[in-house]
Parts: sequence; structure tokens; C-alpha cells
Amino acid sequence: MIVMINGAFGSGKTSAAKMLQPLINNSMIYDPEEIGYMIRKLIPEECREENERTDDFQDIELWRVLTVKTAVEVRRKYNKHLIVPMTIYKEENFNHIYNGFKAIDEELYHFSLVATEETIYKRLAKRGDEFGGWQYQQAPKVVHALKDDKFGIHLITDHLETSEVVDIIWRKIDQDHNHT
Repeated sequence: MIVMINGAFGSGKTSAAKMLQPLINNSMIYDPEEIGYMIRKLIPEECREENERTDDFQDIELWRVLTVKTAVEVRRKYNKHLIVPMTIYKEENFNHIYNGFKAIDEELYHFSLVATEETIYKRLAKRGDEFGGWQYQQAPKVVHALKDDKFGIHLITDHLETSEVVDIIWRKIDQDHNHT
């Protein structure tokens, strides 16, 4: 099983993943952001293609490729269910990673934690992000993009605690398991 938890920066993806992980036996959190940090350090900007020279490592093609390839190897080596918190809204990246994960495991869930820009801004401030910083700048386009139906099961989180979000995710997974 692979559980993707999508959402804007500050939507509660990582908190939900950490709370969900103990509920899913034989699971681990797999965070593709770490792959992005590695690639950004590893590949100098002058080596990148022109369209990859942005402030977003998700624009580097190698990020989406390695996100899937690394997941393949992690599953092969450790045979764990993966819980994947990630902000992914660009169609090309989403399609590549979603389809790649589906090839790894047919039992793929994709939840999008959706909230208004105002809620996202409040959460970013609460966790200490610099006002007007990169995460704040990303919020409008991510919030807008994730409204699309292709982004899985939408969970409106403006008035939900993390525990309530996790409960909804867990009920969906558990319901599917009890009906198969």
C-alpha cells in the first residue's frame, strides 16, 4: 500500500503522516522532499536545463524520476507500506509519480488536504515560517491547482484537527481493506 498525502505547504501533510504511520502496520514515512534537497545540492544550477533553473526542485526532472525509482528500491529492500507526504500539483510531476507509484503497488491512495489560502497562511505563521516567504508565495497556486478532481480524495481541513484528518484517512483505508 502507498498512501499519498498531498496539500499546500502548511496544510498538515507531515503531521498527518506521522500520526497515521503507527496505525498502518509495517509502514514508514517516505518524504520525496529529502530527494529534492539532495538533488539541489548535487546538481549545480549551471548543469541544469534552462527550465530547471527555478527556486523549486520539483522543476528538476531528476526529482520526479528519482522519487519513483527510490520508492521502488525502498519497497524492494524494506517491504514496507509507504506514507508519502508531499506537495505535488504540477500535472507532469503528479502524473509521473502517481503512475509510478501505481506500478509499484496497485493499492494506492491519494488524499489532498485542502484549505483556503487564509487558513494556510495562519498555519504557516503558527509553525514559524517567515511571512511572505517561499511557502507563502506558493499557497495561491497550490490551493487553486489542488481543487482539480485528479488530485484524489479532497479533505477540506479548514476546521479539522490533524487527528480528525487522520481519522478520515484511516477510515477510508480500513473500509477498503474490510471490503476486499
